[in-house]
Amino acid sequence: MENCCGLLTSQNKPVPLKSIEVELEVKDHVATVVSTLLYENKEDKPLEAVFVFPLPGDAAVCHFSAKIGQTQIVAEVKEKKEAREDYDDALSSGQQAFLLEESEQSPDIFSMSVGCLPPGESASIRLEYVTELAVQADDGLRFCLPAVLNPRYQPQGRVGSRHWKVLVTSVPASLVPYSLSFSARLSSPRPISKVESSCSLDPLQYLNTDQTQATIKLAAGHKFDRDVELLIYYKDSHQPTAVVEAGQASAKPGSLMGDPVVMVSLYPEFPQSVMSSVASCGEFVFLLDRSGSMDMQMSSANQQTRISSARDTLLLLLKSLPMGCYFNIYSFGSSYEHIFPQSVEYNQKTMEEALKKVEKMEANLGGTEILEPLQHIYRQPCIPSQPRQLFVFTDGEVENTKEVIDLVKKNSGSHRCFSFGIGEGASSALINGLAKEGGGHAQFITGTDRMQPKVMQSLRFALQPTVEDISVTWDLPKGVSVTVLSPPITALFQGQRSLVYGQLTGKSSKTPKGCVKVKYSLAGRRSKNKLYFSLKPAGDTGLTVHRLAAHTMIRTLETKEREDGGVKEKVVELSVQSGVSSSFTAFIAVNKSCSEAIQGPLVRRDVPTPVSCASYIYLDYCDYAEPDDYEEKAPVPQQPHKDPLLQLISLQKASGSWLLDPALAAALGKTREEVEKSKPAQVNEEVWATILALIWLHGFKMDSKEEWELLAMKAASWLSAQNACVPECVEAGNALLGCSVQKDALGTILSTQ
Repeated sequence: MENCCGLLTSQNKPVPLKSIEVELEVKDHVATVVSTLLYENKEDKPLEAVFVFPLPGDAAVCHFSAKIGQTQIVAEVKEKKEAREDYDDALSSGQQAFLLEESEQSPDIFSMSVGCLPPGESASIRLEYVTELAVQADDGLRFCLPAVLNPRYQPQGRVGSRHWKVLVTSVPASLVPYSLSFSARLSSPRPISKVESSCSLDPLQYLNTDQTQATIKLAAGHKFDRDVELLIYYKDSHQPTAVVEAGQASAKPGSLMGDPVVMVSLYPEFPQSVMSSVASCGEFVFLLDRSGSMDMQMSSANQQTRISSARDTLLLLLKSLPMGCYFNIYSFGSSYEHIFPQSVEYNQKTMEEALKKVEKMEANLGGTEILEPLQHIYRQPCIPSQPRQLFVFTDGEVENTKEVIDLVKKNSGSHRCFSFGIGEGASSALINGLAKEGGGHAQFITGTDRMQPKVMQSLRFALQPTVEDISVTWDLPKGVSVTVLSPPITALFQGQRSLVYGQLTGKSSKTPKGCVKVKYSLAGRRSKNKLYFSLKPAGDTGLTVHRLAAHTMIRTLETKEREDGGVKEKVVELSVQSGVSSSFTAFIAVNKSCSEAIQGPLVRRDVPTPVSCASYIYLDYCDYAEPDDYEEKAPVPQQPHKDPLLQLISLQKASGSWLLDPALAAALGKTREEVEKSKPAQVNEEVWATILALIWLHGFKMDSKEEWELLAMKAASWLSAQNACVPECVEAGNALLGCSVQKDALGTILSTQ
């Protein structure tokens, strides 16, 4: 009979993992994360504890060690098969061993095995990784500690990595039987203005008077129902920087770890006159996840379902598209559907047809097979002079992540991809990978976030003029050369960072300064940005820059191995040399200091991973059921009362105008008679209706301006073409609606009239 003392799973199995302590250090836009996991065996038999858990998809894992009593064992990186054999050999001979390996299918899932933990023994496991923090559209830096690992759907007919499916053990977040503590130390050359989170935090504590250093902690009692997300804001906008890091003294000169490495952060600034213009062309393809898990709530704090929020978002997108463009909408689950056989020109008829079908979309297509619809989209010929922009909406629960990303990369020359991770536990490897390889931008919608403003921010990026012919050149002193370690930059967006890593060799007797130049074409104009930097190594970065550079190279080589083969040995060599994990290597540590073998049969314990409660309920059915079965058994979600803003927007025509009818009057909170009576004489009804709608948006919905700004610009453009008497209409509209909106506030186009 099992000795079920201590922490238990929902099946009354003992859990050897007792606590996780996470310490985050952020220096400007680079994060170092140290996690300490405490294991304790309270059973009467030796244990093997296996824990499958998520990490950020772009994390460079660079340290793994174990402490048993006073003995510290630091793991080394080995080829994965060799590491597994060492681990198995150690366990079979009664030695303690520790193994950390990355999933071969998705780089944001890791497995940790703690072997031969004797009865009554404790082990403290230390895991360290470094990562670059992504810049959000509002200039915040996003750090995410994934705490939720939702089930990953495996496409039918694919063998996949069965090893991983066996290991994953999930429980609802409310039943996670171990604790999490989290603290962060932040430092930057610029003052830290605020830190936001969907989790409860203790107040931000500044460590100096200029507010460039601060600490913050996760409030006690984290429930594991969400990822731990921090949004860090600096008082000044991000500036281009370059950091040179000295090589490792013990490493071979001429090697990556032995030479200095420079990390260049580029933030291009484009002319405002160019960026304020909105493209009037393009092919916009929207790909929507309709798997069973999309019927879950957005979060515990936002009870709207994911699919309902996606429908509202598609409404906004369709109303904001420019006349003259082309569009189509695809949706997928175990199968996929499209509204039109091929992309069609955007006009009132096609917009109405699409919206009618969007309104009927439910999360009833079964699993999450995203590969086939992507393949179908890429098989469609591109439309001349209509740049393709792909928007992907998914909760990111797929197993074949690398296969999907490779497909996007293969087609990156013909489109840009904008991706949206919906809900807690969305795969950062998938969402970030789609955008990175597709030359677009990634967004995550979690906690109380509304999907609509984030998606509209990305639509603005898509409507910006495309930056072309990007090149990076270096001007270095004589005797110094650089080997660029990063793949070429394929996309630049206003306010978004691009990183370049370079390995520096040689020395110069001159003043140690260098310059990096970025050249590009924008709206037919050739531009150039320069950044001067010191070649003197910084003194406080350790090997962080080297490890991030190694991680970048490893990911690039792994992609090449999947495409062409022949570079696996190079990946293994680089991973071992740099001490950074890869899909072909693993960390292995064996305790050889213990002279006596551990006796008795080894009992395996799978440490449960948090999964959102709704996802746990859907696991056995929705994502693995056939669509027809789902339609019979799944409850139909109740349609909430339509938001007044969405009600008004739904009435806008594709041209940008509104019709004067009872539906518009109701959306404005008036009767048709009141609206018609207030109309100035000689003013066209459609002009009057459109101005009223714009006044209502500016008067009552300025807090949602990000959501309606593009469609309002389209309305203003339409009004400009009508040569309407705007001032008289604005005055009458203010009187009717009880607003005091100025004519100039309705848009630069109207202010010229």
